[in-house]
Amino acid sequence: MSRPLLQLALDHTDLQAALRSVSQLKDHVDIIEAGTILCISAGLNAVRTLRQACPDHILVADLKVADAGETLANQAFSAGANWMTVICAAPIATVARAQEVALSYQGEVQIELFGRWTLDDAKSWRDLGVKQAIYHRGRDAQASGQSWGAEDLKAMTALTELGIELSVTGGITPADLPLFKDIAVRAFIAGRALSEAPEPAGVAGDFHRQIDRIWGARK
Repeated sequence: MSRPLLQLALDHTDLQAALRSVSQLKDHVDIIEAGTILCISAGLNAVRTLRQACPDHILVADLKVADAGETLANQAFSAGANWMTVICAAPIATVARAQEVALSYQGEVQIELFGRWTLDDAKSWRDLGVKQAIYHRGRDAQASGQSWGAEDLKAMTALTELGIELSVTGGITPADLPLFKDIAVRAFIAGRALSEAPEPAGVAGDFHRQIDRIWGARK
């Protein structure tokens, strides 16, 4: 399995605050995400501005698209995104239209796994050429004390066996990473754990050291 990347999720309500986090962390992460909250607050200007600030990073537009896949994908990718999220409840036609646009920009669609979905759904996404999904422990689930468990790992393993790479998010800390050593992890996504830390770069370093220990150092 390839070495997982580290992704900074920017779910700020203010674009300038997000840019301050970027200035502190862009040299310490692999992927920059214009989070859903930021995209709602600042629109696709957030994606364009982050692309200017981080020209060499993978950039995610976390739109959680549920409809109008072609239109929204064109907007996201033309604004500079490399990857765009589509919610798992979206009709397969929406996924297909988004995937077609993504390929035309040499980008990728990520399926955001919230709520109910099945392995048959995952097979349908894979049949369209979608290679990525986001396994998500939501903010509200975190707040209620829900932890990673055997069912999560079983579902992740099944997705890995279908050839889907996972980005894992939801209160992830460096100490959690050994749980996922047998999963095809494309990226670990951290938001407040990085941007609200007293020493953000130090926390990013802790993630990278743990990734190096489990999956091997960056080549």
